[in-house]
Amino acid sequence: MRIGRPLAAAAALAVVTTGAAYLFGPGAGESPAAGAEKKTPSTAAADCTPDARYPKRQLRGVWIATVQNIDWPSRAGLGIDKQKAEYVRLLDAAAKRNFNAVFVQVRPAADAIYKSSMEPWSRFLTGTAGKDPGWDPLPFLVDEAHKRGLEFHAWFNPYRASYDANVAKLPASHPARQHPGWTVKYGDRVYFNPGLPQVRDHVTKVVTDVVKRYDVDGVHFDDYFYPYPSGSATFDDSAAFTKYGKGKRLADWRRDNVNTLVAQVDQAVHETKPYVKFGISPFGIWRNKSNDPTGSNTAGMSAYDSIYADARAWIKSGTVDYVIPQLYWPRGFKAADYNTLVPWWAGEVKGTGVDLYIGQALYRVGATDDKAWTRPGELSAHLTLNRKYKQVEGDVYFSGKQLLTNPLGALDRVAKEHYSRPALLPLIKGLDGEAPAMPAGAGAEGTALTWEPSPGARSYAVYRLPKSGEDCHTTDARDLVAVVERPEFAAPSAGTYLVTALDRLNHESKPATVEVRTN
Repeated sequence: MRIGRPLAAAAALAVVTTGAAYLFGPGAGESPAAGAEKKTPSTAAADCTPDARYPKRQLRGVWIATVQNIDWPSRAGLGIDKQKAEYVRLLDAAAKRNFNAVFVQVRPAADAIYKSSMEPWSRFLTGTAGKDPGWDPLPFLVDEAHKRGLEFHAWFNPYRASYDANVAKLPASHPARQHPGWTVKYGDRVYFNPGLPQVRDHVTKVVTDVVKRYDVDGVHFDDYFYPYPSGSATFDDSAAFTKYGKGKRLADWRRDNVNTLVAQVDQAVHETKPYVKFGISPFGIWRNKSNDPTGSNTAGMSAYDSIYADARAWIKSGTVDYVIPQLYWPRGFKAADYNTLVPWWAGEVKGTGVDLYIGQALYRVGATDDKAWTRPGELSAHLTLNRKYKQVEGDVYFSGKQLLTNPLGALDRVAKEHYSRPALLPLIKGLDGEAPAMPAGAGAEGTALTWEPSPGARSYAVYRLPKSGEDCHTTDARDLVAVVERPEFAAPSAGTYLVTALDRLNHESKPATVEVRTN
C-alpha cells in the first residue's frame, strides 16, 4: 500500500528493436560546426528554464481493448502468429510516436487473456469461451511492450461476469456458474454483486495471481463498477443489502462496497510487488454542481450517484496511485466541457501524491455528430490546455486501433506538437525503487555508443547536448534523443552524449558522458 468504459462516456451523457534505439526523438540537439569550440557540461553556463514543449516526465499511453475484439485480436479465432503480428503492429505504432505505456485488457468479463486456474479462457481469443488458444499470450504481450520501452498495465474489469444473460452458455469452470449466488442479472448481462465479500475476495485473488506470475508494471480498472443505468432495469442486490447494509443508505453502502474493493486490491498489489502501480480510469464526471456544490460545472451523468464510483474517496484515501478520468468530450461541449473538467480534476489531486492523467477520446475524432470532433487539431488542443495545470502528468488514448487509422491525422499532429521527444515516466510517490548506478565504461567507437549494464536498470536514457554544451537534462527532455533497452546506441551524429540508467519506475541515475567524433 502506498505511503502517504471507455465506450460508455458518450452514451452516459445521454442519461442526462531489441538492442536498437526506440522512442527516438527527431531533431534533438545540434551538430557542432566544423572547428567550433565546444563547451563541456561542466563549463557551460546553462539556461535551463523548463520548456513546456518537452516535458521530462509524461505518461503517454493507449488502451488496447480485447472485449468484443475492439482492438486486439481483431477477431476471434486467429492463429497465434497472426495474433502476435497484430499486437506488434499496435506497439510499433505507439512507439514510433514516443508513447511509453500500454493498458491491455486481460480480463474482459471474468475470463482470461492468459492462462488462469481461476477463470476460463476468453472467447475473444478463440471464439469459444474456455477453449485453450494453444499458448499463453500474456508473457508475449508484456515482453514485446518492454522491448519498446512501453510500460505494461494489466487492465481488469472487476464486476462484469458475462455479456450474455444466459449463464448456462458459460463454461462449467466459470465463476458465475460455480457461484450463481454471486451474480445479478441486469438487462442482457450478468454482473458480480459488489456487496458480497466473496466477490471482492475473488477479484482480489485474480488480480494478485497475475501480479505474482507475470512481469506487469501496473494493474488497471476502468470505469465499470455498478452497471450504467439501463432504462427501467433494477439492480437486485436487496438480499446482500439486508445482510451487509448495517443500517446504511443503499447508495452509501454501494459506494462503500466499491471503495472496499479498491482498497483491498491496492493493498494486495503493493504487498505482492511494491513497485507495481494500481490505478483507475473513472467516468469523467464525479458529480455535477447540481448534485454537490464541490462538483464540476457540468450537466452529465454523475458517477458518484449513478454507478457508485467515488473517485474523490480513492484519491483522498490514497488507495490508487493514479487516476485517468475519461474526459471524452471536446472543448465547448455544454454538458461536459473539457475546459471545465481538466481544472476540476487537477484540483482534486493537488497535494495528494496521486498522479493525474487524462483519458482522451481518440475514437471520437472524425465523428460527425459533434462539429468539434471534425477538427483535426482538437486532441492536440487538449494537450496544450493540459500544460496550464502542473497536476496533469500525461494522457491515455482510447483506443488502440486508431493508432493505425490515425483519424484526420490527429494522432500524428499530437505527436508532432507534443511528443517530438521521448519522455520518462512520472515518478509516483511511495512506490518502491531507486536510481541505478551511473553507467560505467561508457565509450564510443565511431558512432556506436556502448556501456556496461547497470545493476537494476530496465532501460537507459540517451541525451545529446547542443553545441553550446548546456546540460539541461535534469530539467526537461529538449536533449533526450532515445530510451533504449540494451546498453548500446547508434549515435546519429557527432557530439557530446549523456547516458543515464533507469530502473523500472524510471528513477534516473547520474549521467555518464561520451564524446562521439567522426573523421
